[in-house]
Amino acid sequence: MRNVLKIIMVIICLVTNTACSGGNDNPDDENPNEKGGLGGVTLIFPDNNSECTEGVSLNDAESTITFMWEEGTNVDTYEVTVRNLITNNINTVNASTNEKAISLTKNTPYEWYVVSKAAGSNQSPSSAKWQFYNAGTGVENYAPFPAVAVSPTRGQTISVSGTITLEWDATDVDNDLNDFEIFFGTSNNPTVSIANTTQRSTTTNTSSGQTYYWRVITKDLAGNSSRSEVFDFKVQ
Repeated sequence: MRNVLKIIMVIICLVTNTACSGGNDNPDDENPNEKGGLGGVTLIFPDNNSECTEGVSLNDAESTITFMWEEGTNVDTYEVTVRNLITNNINTVNASTNEKAISLTKNTPYEWYVVSKAAGSNQSPSSAKWQFYNAGTGVENYAPFPAVAVSPTRGQTISVSGTITLEWDATDVDNDLNDFEIFFGTSNNPTVSIANTTQRSTTTNTSSGQTYYWRVITKDLAGNSSRSEVFDFKVQ
């Protein structure tokens, strides 16, 4: 009887030790090099869809703007990307604080966003993307921001051929948008105008197995205009 009790006690100890050594209630211990809570930051300045007049003028062509955003949680460094919406040239710089001075061309529209980074983390969340006009000397009315594709999105594959709807969005710091001209075709530089409209959508015909390209020319009441990038989609 004593031998049976000893065997039972040994089994209980083994089971207890196995359970204790196998568990881990602290997720940080499982990935000691992974920082938690890394999130995308909120942008502050320059404001979205605005004219930025607070830059420091360097000369007739350039000014320096100090970009600002809220501090991120557990962030070590930030990567600031600024894209010229006319030339599509991209400038990416690193920042150790939540602001960065960058020199830009005047009278030019830009898009910007911030990526958060931390040592030991495989996360790199991005902020929202904002756009603004860097003010130009003596400019009274700015061209609209280039339109962006809403549907179909760039690179999208759609399963239905025939008549489809092209949809886009556009903004203007002067709030004087007038109309849009749409170029569409199978060339990656579409030159066939298929619509002039005050709406932000138009319909066109497509065929299966084709890749289509389109762009939008946005015009305002002052006679200014902007060209969007070329958007593409494929029809199955």
